[in-house]
Amino acid sequence: MDDITRDDLTRDPLVVGVERSVDSESPAEITGEISFDEMLYPARPKRLRPRARLRGLFPRRARPERKGSPSGDNPEYVDWLREKSMLADASTIATQFSGQGSMWQNPFAHPDPRAAIEKASVWFTAYPISMITKSGTSFLGTLGDPDLWQVFQRIGVEAIHTGPVKVSGGLSGWDSTPSVDGHFDRISTHIDEAFGTEDEFRTVCEVATTHGGTVIDDIVPGHTGKGADFRLAEMKVGDYPGIYHMVEIDPKDWHLLPRVGRGRDSANCDAETEDRLEKAGYIIGKLQRVIFFEEGVKETNWSATAPVVGPDGVERRWVYLHYFKEGQPSINWLDPTFAGMRLVIGDALHSLGDLGTGGLRLDANGFLGVEKTGEGAPAWSEGHPLSEAANQFIASMVRKVGGFTFQELNLTMDDILQGSARGADLSYDFVNRPAYHHALATGDTEFLRLTLNLAAELGVEPVSLVHALQNHDEMTYELVHFATLHAADRFTFRGANISGGELAVRIRQDLLDALTGEAGPYNATFTQNGIASTTATIIAASLGITDLSDLSDDQIEQIKNAHLLLAMFNALQPGVFALSGWDLVGMLTLERSQVKALLADGDTRWIHRAAYDLMDYRPNAAESSSQMPRGKSLYGSLPSQLVEEGSFARRLRDILEIRKRYGIATGTQLDVPQVSNRAMLVMVHQLAEAEQVTVLNFSGNEITGTVRSEQLVPGSALVDMVTDVELGEVDDLYSFPITLGPYEGKSLLVMCPGDHPLH
Repeated sequence: MDDITRDDLTRDPLVVGVERSVDSESPAEITGEISFDEMLYPARPKRLRPRARLRGLFPRRARPERKGSPSGDNPEYVDWLREKSMLADASTIATQFSGQGSMWQNPFAHPDPRAAIEKASVWFTAYPISMITKSGTSFLGTLGDPDLWQVFQRIGVEAIHTGPVKVSGGLSGWDSTPSVDGHFDRISTHIDEAFGTEDEFRTVCEVATTHGGTVIDDIVPGHTGKGADFRLAEMKVGDYPGIYHMVEIDPKDWHLLPRVGRGRDSANCDAETEDRLEKAGYIIGKLQRVIFFEEGVKETNWSATAPVVGPDGVERRWVYLHYFKEGQPSINWLDPTFAGMRLVIGDALHSLGDLGTGGLRLDANGFLGVEKTGEGAPAWSEGHPLSEAANQFIASMVRKVGGFTFQELNLTMDDILQGSARGADLSYDFVNRPAYHHALATGDTEFLRLTLNLAAELGVEPVSLVHALQNHDEMTYELVHFATLHAADRFTFRGANISGGELAVRIRQDLLDALTGEAGPYNATFTQNGIASTTATIIAASLGITDLSDLSDDQIEQIKNAHLLLAMFNALQPGVFALSGWDLVGMLTLERSQVKALLADGDTRWIHRAAYDLMDYRPNAAESSSQMPRGKSLYGSLPSQLVEEGSFARRLRDILEIRKRYGIATGTQLDVPQVSNRAMLVMVHQLAEAEQVTVLNFSGNEITGTVRSEQLVPGSALVDMVTDVELGEVDDLYSFPITLGPYEGKSLLVMCPGDHPLH
């Protein structure tokens, strides 16, 4: 498709889902194989073909020179900010799509998790600043390495989620300021040169396609950083204030605002100031919770700006909302200008249409609506219908141009279900992630079975979820479902009838006791959100290992076996399976002294973001290109693992081969039955042509028990899906016996004896 001309792109800029003949003048002349879902999706492509890319969408005006002071009364500075703004880029890209036939070739109203899974069901989750790259090569250049993709193919990885690679942080005058949240404070549609170039990003997408894979990018519909868009908003330029939840404060009321310290551009409002501003009619006041609460740093979700001069010569102060850090002003999805919506949609279309990605992660997408409630009550800020509506807009637009979305929504199961009804195709599995960690930490699957069955009762199907090992964030234990909306509901746990709120407290305490403090001094709590740790250090603490400085071969083997057990739990059920570089090489947490400066603001997550080298690109490198210190790897690089019998990567490959061969990813979960041993977990699934049973042992001891489920048909043969050996059959009580070694798992095919090849 390299011969497509600019005129071709102007006529029909995005050929989505199928490959057009570039010589054809008729939009009806379409080639390519199409699969059909006869119920709802009459023409959804099974896999996206390489598409025409919209290169050069943002022709730049001559850059204004940096003349004069960086303030609103300097026209050169204001023009410079406009030229850098995301809203300006969004306006440009919108004109490339409007009125084009390609915008009507894909169904978009209904989420379709199975269609997304068919494109890619096993994802590698990258984290740009932690990846050790090839010598002299950028992060994106390294992700486009065909050798890396060949290794991924051998293991069974089908997609890369790049993580945030666009320019982030803020602007202070003419100068850039660093990211305050790991590049999730987006301020541009353009690639950060620290990670590579747009051409390198496109190359990653092309190499992925060559190897049967796809690339997933990020958009952040909840907030930006303090970049050009926010600086123009402070100056009250055009539509820019409409991007944000920000309110102009009358000068006569500036006495209500906090003092902004020297060298700072804003100050967080304390609870008393928040209350005064609410009573004065400026803001909606207290929200349902303060994420990242820290006394003296972030006591409320509101901050006040220092005085800012606009092009009209007027000096203004504003109060703005930020669900997360002070440098992450929240986007307003219901401002009359709809500037925030335009900005986010433009960023999404740029990624899909210009860079060539196949899917997008929606970060912080559960906090897109806020509304004042009754006197004295917190504002409605979670589970708001506006969030659902905004997510539907985003996800529908992405589907309309042939992509898919997944949401990282750490709210209640009700919110995940509602957000998936018309919104994202897939949701991150916050339902069971803390629960399977709890099962490992305690050797008891009761809470995990509770969450699995509760999700089924509510209609949150496993096939709609992204089941993940480690990602860039902490091991969450907020248990929002039980701690908020269902705090008063009653649950049976450990033989007692307790409230959801009590259950959340008990599970959190179990995790803290087992994984932190003396039990796991190498892990750390992260505010009230969870525990900073790697998968390997969660396992180490669960095994009773308190010192990581001199692990024996036997201890490393135990960690590896438990790690593979967690991989089996996530991979041997319907849905997407995701894992990180930290998982693939078995990374430990960093010593706190190695990231002391990064921990200064209380963000302990930096201890689990150690630099790793997947391919032995630079074996002697002490840090990544972003200066993250190299951590200790237990398993070694992927090439070395793939030649070692019994390595983590080799055994993971076997698990993923079973998953792919039998179509487990697109199956249906039928049952999570009660078990005869508290360390056992059983999941029964319906596949295309047979049933499948995943049986796992979450303890370090050998266990013997009985698997019983009324979904099993008496007389059915039980076949080990790894060895293809028949192990027995289901008896008249819908059950069968099983013995599992420490941290062992089995995947069994349930089928009529006559259907098995041995017969």
